[in-house]
Parts: sequence; C-alpha cells; structure tokens
Amino acid sequence: MAKGKAGKVRASHILVDKHSQALALISRIKEGDDFASIAKQYSSCPSKKKGGDLGWFTKGQMVPEFEKASFNLSVGAMTNEPVKTKFGYHIIKRTG
Repeated sequence: MAKGKAGKVRASHILVDKHSQALALISRIKEGDDFASIAKQYSSCPSKKKGGDLGWFTKGQMVPEFEKASFNLSVGAMTNEPVKTKFGYHIIKRTG
C-alpha cells in the first residue's frame, strides 16, 4: 500500500482569472514547462511563492469544486481542464 496520509491530499495549483489563460498554461506544462515555475510567474494566489504548493489538506478545507478535483487526481497528475471556483480558474496538480 502506498504511503500517504489517510483522507488527505497534497496539491499545488495555479490560479488565474481567465479560462483561456488556464488552458494556455496547461498546454505549456504538458509540453514540458515546469509547473512550479509557471505558478510563480502567473498564479494570483499567495501560494505562488512556493510554486503553488498548498500543503496537505482534508475534505472540507477547500471549496467543493477544488476539493473534488484534487481528491480525484492520482498522485503526480494534473487537471486537464481548468477547475472553476469563486476565486477563478485553477490548474491543480496532486503531489501527495
């Protein structure tokens, strides 16, 4: 069984205002650009200083759309589509 924290995930994200911008950044990351570097450059969330890292969280700590997307990803995977929340559009990468 994989080591991990039961009921918790660790994720990084990039938050932008426009769906089109989120799609463009997803393409760049898929083409080989570094997720953390893109986060530092483009994310509007304070987590950008840490390359988008939000640390570990459990269900109920994040807005529902973000939580659902994070928990549905496998470790190391990134969302293929931007996740819309009241904050904007997120590109989410599960890191733990």
